[in-house]
Amino acid sequence: MTNWTTPDLCDAFPDDVQVLQPMLRNFGGNHSFGGEIVTIKCHEDNSLVKEQASLPGRGRVMVVDGGGSLRKALLGDMIAEAAVKNGWAGLIIYGCVRDVDALAELPLGVQALASIPLKTEKRGIGDFNRSVSFGGVTFEPGAFVYADNNGVIVAPKVLSLTE
Repeated sequence: MTNWTTPDLCDAFPDDVQVLQPMLRNFGGNHSFGGEIVTIKCHEDNSLVKEQASLPGRGRVMVVDGGGSLRKALLGDMIAEAAVKNGWAGLIIYGCVRDVDALAELPLGVQALASIPLKTEKRGIGDFNRSVSFGGVTFEPGAFVYADNNGVIVAPKVLSLTE
């Protein structure tokens, strides 16, 4: 359970947040999630997503820039289950997911553009922990992201409503 909403954080920290254009929808069981950003840039190849999901997440959020592709799913139930097992708070995907009924049952935040049943080919192509930009926002590794049913915001530091 969180002690924040993205509107409350925007109101409390108006000069610190970037707001993602409204483009994503919730697919995971946790509709409110946030944490330190880890980035992946890939196109129709989720090799790095799978690799990172199998490593300790420590409450971080994986931001995956899939170039907005609507042709292949960058996340499915097996990778999401690994992310839960390894302590990831969630994934924000500028692309598609699949296995949406299973994702909705997992204690994981997942926001993406859409769903599609096709998996990717794993070719080992992509970039890890570089700045990525989509939806009018730049996601920097080590910055913080907050997501809920209202939207997605990014801040350079931890935002807290209770001090």
